[in-house]
Amino acid sequence: MKDFSNASFSPDMISVMQQALDGAVATLPQPVNSSHVQSIAESILRTTKEGERDLTALRTIALLELQIVDRK
Repeated sequence: MKDFSNASFSPDMISVMQQALDGAVATLPQPVNSSHVQSIAESILRTTKEGERDLTALRTIALLELQIVDRK
């Protein structure tokens, strides 16, 4: 996992990030690959750290990045 030790988020933002993660993972086919969950989580952390606050945007960006990574 990438280093997010310097990141700081409010409790409300952590709740939004958790909802984005849960929503994104729920769209994945079963069985869910743990590396996909990790990629989604890293994307949400990074995107939130960069300033995005919208739940739908966080989920969508994470899933789009996962599609790009899976094609490599």
